[in-house]
Order: sequence, then C-alpha cells, then structure tokens
Amino acid sequence: MKILCVCLIGMILDWIFGDPVWLYHPVRIIGKWISFLEKILRKFAGDQEGNEKKLLIAGGILWILVILASAAVPMGILYLAEKFSPCAAFVLECFWCYQLLAARSLGKESKKVYKKLIQDDLSEARLAVSMIVGRDTENLTVEGVTKAAVETVAENTNDGVIAPLIYMLIGGPILGFVYKAVNTMDSMLGYKNEKYLYFGRVAAKMDDVAGFIPARISALLMILASCLLGMDGKNALWIWKRDQRKHASPNAAQTEAVCAGALQVQLAGDAWYFGKKHEKDTIGDPIRDIEPRDILRSEKLMIGTEVLTFLLFSGIRLFF
Repeated sequence: MKILCVCLIGMILDWIFGDPVWLYHPVRIIGKWISFLEKILRKFAGDQEGNEKKLLIAGGILWILVILASAAVPMGILYLAEKFSPCAAFVLECFWCYQLLAARSLGKESKKVYKKLIQDDLSEARLAVSMIVGRDTENLTVEGVTKAAVETVAENTNDGVIAPLIYMLIGGPILGFVYKAVNTMDSMLGYKNEKYLYFGRVAAKMDDVAGFIPARISALLMILASCLLGMDGKNALWIWKRDQRKHASPNAAQTEAVCAGALQVQLAGDAWYFGKKHEKDTIGDPIRDIEPRDILRSEKLMIGTEVLTFLLFSGIRLFF
C-alpha cells in the first residue's frame, strides 16, 4: 500500500510541477558516475583495434558498477532516513518518485513546439523541437517539425513515464533508480558507432531487456486509452500489430505505432542526423495529414496511458 501511495503522490507532483530544475537531478549524478567510470575503464581496455573483447568486458563491468551504485546509494539514504523518521523517509520516497517521472516536462517541451507552430514561427519551432530530438532540424517543414514532436512524445511515453512508473509500482523508487540507470547508460553509451560499438553493447542490450515488457504494456494500455479518449482505437491496434517492429530497437516503435494509429497519421520515415540521411520505415498510414494539434493529442495519450498503468498495477497489488 505504501508503494501505491508514494507513486500516486509522485505522479501528482509531476503533473503539477514537472522536473524541479532548481535541484540537481539524480539522473545527472548517475550520468557523472557513468562518465567517470568510462574514463577509467577505457584506459584498461585500450583502443578499439584488436581490443574488442576487452572493450566488451569493460562495458559490462561499467554496467554492473553503475547498477550497484544506483541501488546502493538511495537504499543507504533511505535507511538513514527511516532511522531518523519514518515520516521523513515517506516524504523522500514521494519526492524521488516525482523526480523519476517526466510526463509534465515532456508535455511542457512539446507544447513549446506547438505554440511556435500555431504562431507560424517555423524557425523558432525548429529550435524548440531540436531541444527534444536528436535529428537535424534546421530544414524541417511544418509537417516535419510536428512529426518529430509527436514521435518524441510517443516514444518517450514508455522510456520517460510508463517504464519507470511500472518499476516503481513493483519495487518503489529504488527499482525506479535502477531502471533510470539502465536507460541513462543506453542514452550515453548505446551507440552503434566506432567508439561505442563494443564498449556500449552491454548497455544497449540491457536497456532493450529492461524495457521489453514495459514497452508492450505501454502499447496495450495506450490502445485502451485511445478508445477512452475518443481516438481511433481500432486503427491503433491494427497499426501496432503491423508496425511495432519497424525500428532498430525492439521497444521504440511500440508506443509510436499505437500513437500513429490512434491519430490516423503517418510517423517516422527518413531523417537526417549530423548531415547524413538515414532511411527508415514509415509507421502508420496517412489517413489524414498531421497537424500541430496532434502534439497535444499525443500528450493526452501519454497521460491517459499513465493513469491506466497506475490503475492496473494498483488493482494487481490490492487483489493479489
């Protein structure tokens, strides 16, 4: 029951306040720890040529050390807080749950893009969307900017909201920290380039493992949310079944496919990264042209999915 309470309070705080930018975020601390370990372990592993196995092992050691620290540090702090005051420990857990969710922040950043688009300020819309996507944005059209924003909200519905919430509903904020550590390592190391192909392989694969079940739960609950919100739930289900594997990651296209189907638009397709064109499959069918208001609709889907996730796991915890 305590876990349900801290998660619910964390969700509500996130909806109201968003990311507390005035405070050093724990994920940034995890990121600093990853960077520190990478520098040390690369010295032992050596350069890329001829040291692929060493780099793979070094990346695995880094993953283990980051996970251990991400669990042990908050556990230690929580233990001390419990000794001081159970009430203080409860407040701390609520605050951590709040910090580990990103629904308000994701919605806030996507709304910046929406506002610039409806003001017909394409250059500022491109700038706003560049803050939340990794692709080149300087030549994007209105349609391109809108698609980029919707795709980001759809994909990060799982990574930034539903997956951490599921882990916290299972094991409290400690397990939430472990998931965020796995996700952060993938964000920092999980690239298929010369520098990280071997060193970051464990981080990339373990993120796929950690997100596999939550991504599919997210997709199914988003389909239900689309029905409850008056969107095209039937098409969401069809597109999810058809297009859920149209991504290099086994998890990334899950919620993106549902969102495309629910909104009756086509997402993904070719994109430019660092001046180079990358050919990608499209997701969804262009039943209608995408429009700026689809950014707001994708946010509604995200919040609806989050609420359904909490209700589902609350029911499981209470009755089983």
